Amino acid sequence: MAIDKSEMELEKRRLEETVDWLSEQVNLAAEKHEELEKKVAMLKKSSGGTYNEELALTQQVYEFANKNLQKYSEASHKPYFARIDFSEARRDKESYYIGKFGLNDSSEGEEKVIDWRAPIAELYYSGQQGKVSYKAPIGFVDGVLSLKRKFLIENEKLENAFDEGINDIILRSSSDETEDNALVDEFLKINLEQSIGSKLKDVVATIQKEQNEIIRASKNTVMIIQGSAGSGKTTVALHRLAYLMYKYSENLTTHEILVIAPNKLFLDYISDILPSLGVSGVKQSTFEDIACNILKYSGKIHTKDMKFSLVMEESNKEKVKFITTSSKFKGSMTYKSIMDRYLKYIENKDIQIEDIMVGEYILFTSNEIKRLYSKDLINFPLNKRKQEIKRYFNLKLKVIIPEVFEKIDYAYERSIQSAKRDIKDETSKRKKIIELYDKRDEEKKHFNANAKKAMDEYFKQWSQKSIIDLYFNLLMDEEVFTELTEGKIGTKLYDFIKSETIASISGSIIDSDDLAALLYLKLKVEGLDKFNFSHIVIDEAQDYSNFQLLMLKSIAVNDSFTIVGDIGQGIYYYKGIESWQKLISEVFKGQANYIPLTQSYRSTIEIINVANRVLQKQQNYITPARPVLRHGKEPDLISYSVEKEFVEKLDEIVKSVKISGKKSIAVIGKTFKECKYIKTQLKKYSENDWELIKNTDKNFQSERIIIPSYMTKGLEFDCSIVYNCDEESYGDNELDKKILYVVLTRALHMEYIFYKEKPSSLLE
Repeated sequence: MAIDKSEMELEKRRLEETVDWLSEQVNLAAEKHEELEKKVAMLKKSSGGTYNEELALTQQVYEFANKNLQKYSEASHKPYFARIDFSEARRDKESYYIGKFGLNDSSEGEEKVIDWRAPIAELYYSGQQGKVSYKAPIGFVDGVLSLKRKFLIENEKLENAFDEGINDIILRSSSDETEDNALVDEFLKINLEQSIGSKLKDVVATIQKEQNEIIRASKNTVMIIQGSAGSGKTTVALHRLAYLMYKYSENLTTHEILVIAPNKLFLDYISDILPSLGVSGVKQSTFEDIACNILKYSGKIHTKDMKFSLVMEESNKEKVKFITTSSKFKGSMTYKSIMDRYLKYIENKDIQIEDIMVGEYILFTSNEIKRLYSKDLINFPLNKRKQEIKRYFNLKLKVIIPEVFEKIDYAYERSIQSAKRDIKDETSKRKKIIELYDKRDEEKKHFNANAKKAMDEYFKQWSQKSIIDLYFNLLMDEEVFTELTEGKIGTKLYDFIKSETIASISGSIIDSDDLAALLYLKLKVEGLDKFNFSHIVIDEAQDYSNFQLLMLKSIAVNDSFTIVGDIGQGIYYYKGIESWQKLISEVFKGQANYIPLTQSYRSTIEIINVANRVLQKQQNYITPARPVLRHGKEPDLISYSVEKEFVEKLDEIVKSVKISGKKSIAVIGKTFKECKYIKTQLKKYSENDWELIKNTDKNFQSERIIIPSYMTKGLEFDCSIVYNCDEESYGDNELDKKILYVVLTRALHMEYIFYKEKPSSLLE
């Protein structure tokens, strides 16, 4: 409920005081920043490029000052978003203002604003008025929460404020409730009704209780979040990162964190969140890019989006079946088992070896090498075993060489004694003895030189080929492949896989479906020592195979994961996750926390209701999204017969969107081919400019875009236009059900569904 006039005046004065104080801090920070900038420049000049301890220290202070300047500058526009009044047991009531950044007045010893990640701030997100407690570093703190107040602040001005009533805690928002009998969080509702920009933004002011529990969960755990479309799962995962960086700041650095997103378009979309929360330097990548980095591969990749586009547009149904079956096979744990058999096959070939010899002398027997390779060093990667054996033999060689020298000495000593005894002529005797000594020394010299050479040649011959060559060799060798797959892969499927492999080799390209197996071979043959992350976030996880996720697990130090996705949006159904429980069982051995998020904050009730019709037609569909109680216009079903008519109606929609104060509009075609056609028609007839999103590597800047269905995953727009949603485009099959569900859940406020002749039956 809105606060009364007198309270409003008090809060306005408090805000003015805070803004004035921040203005002073910005000026002081700017002066300090400028002073340090000049000092760094001077020290760089005087150091002449050599290491300078004073320069290194000054640069650290400069970076800290720069962060302070950025923090104060950003906070000055909106210093805080909430206030709580809390009385700790046997102490007076205190008011705490909560903001995106903690702000301390060191001169007064006063904490003006509490960081949203601070322990006491949890009372704002999860506490109910009355007796409460929160967990602090010293233990649980008990007390009474008497006020939760939320502020709408824009450009240093207090626009409105709301006090949360005792019962206004949980939104009852199932679709059959009316506005009269449901409790409405007005503060949340106002925030949700705002227009969005081209980037995902932080939501520290409106984090909900169920989201807060995920954000503040312990670091060393696997969190698997099944989030309905619009549930804020991506935002929650990134806010969790910011929280972990705050809580574990002493032993967790940004360089130890990895964010895996579906494509570069999505990475750009989420790129502003972490920096806006004061976290920079986190590695954000796609699975393809991190895999190539690990494999040290800089060539071309046939991405999953390229392959999906082929699946969507290929008219040969048999070829589509082979593509999808091959993808499913290569992403399965069965394929991982085949790689294990292949590694055993390689290992058995590796130990078909001989003694290491120099002349007649055995340096190391084949039995000793086999024992070390197959038993003593069994837990090491294959190549690491060889390196360890070579290192061990090099050390042992220092003992072996003197022993061989003794044998040589002994053999020549016998010949010398014979010469002394048998040769009577002193001159001939002396000559023979010198000759024997020279031969002995030459043999020692030869042995000493050739022992190291024999070792190097032996291990050079024993070394493995490249990981990529090893893998392709398997796929090209029908006899070995059939043996390792135990003949369970049909001839036609193998022929297709082999033809794909030949195309990859000739085109110098790697299929993204092969990356999991390549990483696994890399792990087992060479090791992944240099790739260790303390926490990994995986977004749109439903689109990865269990084998791919297993490989991401191999670069995590302690199974610390935040995995978010939505089975209902699993458009890569043929290779992605079928069930979270299967993932937990196969990859994480049952050790994971599964949390569903069903509340949808993105779209209006009317939009979600239409999308849920499609979701409920999916096989094994999960719980439908429950929209926050925010009503809007019913999605319009609009028929058209010719493209000019479509464009004219589209231009009218653009005008109405502008009038409403909203900005972003997306025309969503099913395939890229269809989007290119839409672009030509819009160029021909439309009054507006439209940007065609050609691939997921490109960032879009325009407020009006044309985008293929499969590229919209994770994105959101004020208004979405679904192009030609007829029975032919979106039929009664699992792929179309998932794609259409994705498409229908992109709009925040307005949705228009165009069709020719008859709309898809999936909408019924």
